Amino acid sequence: MSTAPPQSDSRTWSRTFEDLGGGWRQRQLWGHLGWQDIKQRYRRSVLGPIWITISMAVTAVALGILYAGLFGNDLAVQLPYILVGFIVWGFISGCVLEGADVFISNEGLIKHLPAPLSVHVYRLVWRQSLLFAHNMIVYLVMLVIFPQPLSWTVLAAIPAFALLMANGAWVALLLGVVTTRFRDLTPITQSIVQLMFFLTPIVWIYEDLLNSANESIAERARLAEFNPFLHFVEIIRRPLLGQDQLLRYWIVVLVITVIGWAVTLFVVRRYRSRVSYWV
Repeated sequence: MSTAPPQSDSRTWSRTFEDLGGGWRQRQLWGHLGWQDIKQRYRRSVLGPIWITISMAVTAVALGILYAGLFGNDLAVQLPYILVGFIVWGFISGCVLEGADVFISNEGLIKHLPAPLSVHVYRLVWRQSLLFAHNMIVYLVMLVIFPQPLSWTVLAAIPAFALLMANGAWVALLLGVVTTRFRDLTPITQSIVQLMFFLTPIVWIYEDLLNSANESIAERARLAEFNPFLHFVEIIRRPLLGQDQLLRYWIVVLVITVIGWAVTLFVVRRYRSRVSYWV
């Protein structure tokens, strides 16, 4: 007996945008599910989701002290840089890693709940946004201990995070469809994310290496510009640390956003109807 999906008009642009729009209109559903995901993870914990913030803060502080000593930097410079980088990276890596399993992990709901596929993606991005908000508590504490030269430009972090959410959605949607069909891509994605953490200036300060007196180090540091994660981290880290905005970061992020959504919409249009057969 054939398991191929029936031929229909499901591969049309209208059905694709209907899925995205229908999922967005069910905000009450995925908003509740996303919050329940966090509560369930820490159901019998006294501190609950605050453990997310504590674990991230301890790791960031430990690495801040370590790398401040290794690079000979002032802790008041190194620690805030790493801390904000960790917060942003947590959102990015969460969208990528959980996006690879977004449909596989929701197999039961996909097969039995008549809801748009985008509901599961919105749920994931909402959950990661809640975790991001929890971690921002550490950022506020850091501002008290290590005050930053903040100005009105800190408001740029709001559209920057909106861009992070938009990109997290297409990444999760694209990876979710592809890895549902090719399950071997999940561990590959995990390995790539782990590698990119070390290639992205999270624990090392990009400008320090770029302005190094050693020309070979400075030249190799410039290769980081080809790392797309650098631009996503910097558009939100720089305003949160009171640093000047650099237009090239925003241009790269906007270009990636447009191209990413274009590719994702094409893939979703072609394979959306098959996801329920692949999970």
